Amino acid sequence: MIIAVTGSTGLVGSALVDALKTDGHSVRRVVRQSAGSGADEIRWDPTAGTIDAVGFKDVDAVAHLAGESVAAHRWTAAVKQEIRDSRVRGTNLLCQTLAGLASKPSVLVSASAIGYYGDRGDERLEESSPPGAGFLADVCQQWEAATNAARDADIRVVNLRIGVVLSRKGGALASMLTPFRLGAGGVIGSGQQYMSWITLDDLVRVIQFALHASAICGPVNAVAPEAVTNREFTKSLGRVLSRPTIFPFPAFAARLKFGEMADELLLASAHVNPGALSAARFEFAYPQLEPALRHLLV
Repeated sequence: MIIAVTGSTGLVGSALVDALKTDGHSVRRVVRQSAGSGADEIRWDPTAGTIDAVGFKDVDAVAHLAGESVAAHRWTAAVKQEIRDSRVRGTNLLCQTLAGLASKPSVLVSASAIGYYGDRGDERLEESSPPGAGFLADVCQQWEAATNAARDADIRVVNLRIGVVLSRKGGALASMLTPFRLGAGGVIGSGQQYMSWITLDDLVRVIQFALHASAICGPVNAVAPEAVTNREFTKSLGRVLSRPTIFPFPAFAARLKFGEMADELLLASAHVNPGALSAARFEFAYPQLEPALRHLLV
């Protein structure tokens, strides 16, 4: 297959590109700036609303992973607008372009996030569960709605609601390693908030699965089947690293340091079930947390 990938230089995108090439597919990276000859690149600028539609000629499938990090900076009005625009504007531009092609790709796998569900306590959340409240829930709803142009053009669209991605190369786990290895790790807030996670390896496999599984469409929860509380995660990581986890990070301190972002990223609870993947008989390589952490860190 010829597969176009946005966000190809990010943590997930770079791993996906490597996996697709290993499987023998041709990859066209959708990029803002050319990194070389450009023979395998498609230029776009979502901010300016420009994209090289010709570059999608003969593309069989698209994996859309582009979007500004939600945790890179303390949330200000400007940062929140950039987070929203990078997802909604970019997705609108891409999907309207794909819809207008004479020969369209058969499938678009587009990233979303479990932020769609908001803070839901211990409620078990399925793809059919209603959206939650808050900034991230609102962004995710608009992000997924922006794929409608592709769906209306009879392109199979998969909206991957991705959980916390575990990798030692980046993301949440990588940021935790130094304090935990120093013995300064501990629960965040009450520690009772649920954390729905997935290893980077399994997420890449989920994307590959979604690109090929013609029966899968619409929202898909890209999370491992075993959600854990923050307390359970903390204890498991401490055991894997052979370090104590006795220094809690109280909710008030999290809010003082991170502001609004603390409530939506650190203190919110989402107990998400991968119902669509289970129904499609997708098999996770790492369905349980502690073996997953040992695979990543030991």
